[in-house]
Amino acid sequence: MNDFQLAQVNIGRILAPLDSPQLADFVAHLPEINAAADGAPGFVWRMVDDGGADSTGLRPKNDDDLFLINCSVWESVEALREYTYRSEHLRVLARRREWFERLADFHHALWWVPAGHRPSVDEAMDRIALIRENGEGPEAFTFREPHPPPAGSPANEVIGDLTSTAAPVPNP
Repeated sequence: MNDFQLAQVNIGRILAPLDSPQLADFVAHLPEINAAADGAPGFVWRMVDDGGADSTGLRPKNDDDLFLINCSVWESVEALREYTYRSEHLRVLARRREWFERLADFHHALWWVPAGHRPSVDEAMDRIALIRENGEGPEAFTFREPHPPPAGSPANEVIGDLTSTAAPVPNP
């Protein structure tokens, strides 16, 4: 087992309430996409609200009911990349403009956590703030500039040279 695992967070502001007709198709895809993540190679954990099915009941910005958060933990950058860009998730990701506003600033971050750690909403939002304030670095990064796990971790072998194969990261 690796000493570190990859955490990811992405946030978005939906164009209408979750129970609106405009978001009906997005909401209908959530169980399928979450099941695909849960069964994906390298998947470790995903954040869920008190309902236990997904994280749509959590609000990363308490003053805005239209902001959603998605946070999960993976064994490696490559495992997350495979799920994100080479699974049925891509079909839903391609339709994000139908459901989400385009955010002008960073809306996602990746970072390494000790194996077994489960990020909180506050921790995840702190990583978004960190990448917004400082740009990408070892503490918060994206697929464009992946960083290896902290020194001494067996997971260092997983990263390799990802910068040459990095897929473009869409902006919701």
